[in-house]
Amino acid sequence: MVVTMHFRNPRLVHYFIRNFSLWSMKKDPYLESALSKNRRWIVNNQIKNIILRCPDQVATVRFIQKKFKTLDLQGKALNWLKKYPCCFQVYLQGDEYYCQLTKRMMGLVEEEESVKDMQEPVFVERLAKLLMLSSNKRLNVVKLNELKRNLGFPDDYLIRLVPKYSDMFQIVNYSGRRSSMEIELVSWNPDLAVSAIEASAHKQGTEPCFTCSLPSTWVKSWERFHEFNATPYISPYLDSKGLERSKEMEKRTVGLVHELLSLTLWKKASISKLGHFQREFVLPERLNVLLLKHPGIFYVSNKYQIYTVVLREGYNGQGLVDKDPLVVVKEKFGELMQEGLHEYNRRRHLVNLEKKKKKGMVLGRPNEGKDRSSEMSDPDDQGDRGGLFDPEERKRFYKVLFDDGTP
Repeated sequence: MVVTMHFRNPRLVHYFIRNFSLWSMKKDPYLESALSKNRRWIVNNQIKNIILRCPDQVATVRFIQKKFKTLDLQGKALNWLKKYPCCFQVYLQGDEYYCQLTKRMMGLVEEEESVKDMQEPVFVERLAKLLMLSSNKRLNVVKLNELKRNLGFPDDYLIRLVPKYSDMFQIVNYSGRRSSMEIELVSWNPDLAVSAIEASAHKQGTEPCFTCSLPSTWVKSWERFHEFNATPYISPYLDSKGLERSKEMEKRTVGLVHELLSLTLWKKASISKLGHFQREFVLPERLNVLLLKHPGIFYVSNKYQIYTVVLREGYNGQGLVDKDPLVVVKEKFGELMQEGLHEYNRRRHLVNLEKKKKKGMVLGRPNEGKDRSSEMSDPDDQGDRGGLFDPEERKRFYKVLFDDGTP
């Protein structure tokens, strides 16, 4: 009855599923919070890199303002920079505002570079595994550059790693176009062709299988997970030929996305960026639909209108279970950001109190003035905006898709 009522027109059905399939699943407040904190860090890290590339590592605020669009930010750069006084030192010289990194920030920059030097063997292994996952054992450099920060690779990884490890990698360009330059795997290493799931199973002395991170109340989702997990695990490092349009192919694809996310620093990636590797990793055209079918393994969010997939087992609450050494350094950066944001909010609150006193206004409840440094109304922290359908319509769609209401 539900289908008849809402899906009479076949074209409407196609439009509905095509657009609705990008919806995120039921929100997980802890993972949403993790994405929010990570987003602020990403923006400030990009600003940091912009400043470091400037002469004498000093940038005009006007120049940073021009870069705001590429950072997907709105508002005034000066206001943004002043929110993080522990990270950015802003000063006026003549009629121009300038910005440079604070001494504490420069200390973290040096520490990060030191960690990258020590992590070089890890980067080599990570790059080799990526190439081994690809169908033709090579990846386009332009595409790979979009994921290099997710993977922790230094900006100069091509110059730093490829020539030094010529027994493992080589740069090729079979078409001759500049945009077609690729990194190719020179030799296959069977010791690296072991997924995170297989490594964990070997350590525990069990058969490799997926884990589910859902509340026990999600009964239908648990049933679907057990049914999916009952079939043998298929390593993403195995050749996918002969698995097309089969349950085994879906099993391998889920395993491949799991492995890709396991290789990232934050156990997450933009679905759009993963989609750029559809041919190389033999991913389905509508990857988002596949991910939504496995809510126990993946969490899909549309935070900031950017569809992101998170590996659920990689998090305990809003914190990473296993932290890469590079993540530890980056979290120090986040703590420095938060310290400055706390001080900024405290000063702003005192200024507002003083204004109210001067105007003779009656102050609100005492709790209204408490610090809300984690709830700043930054342009990048407005939550999810917009959407095609209301919650009830969304619920009906899940019922049609899964023969089950939203858990």
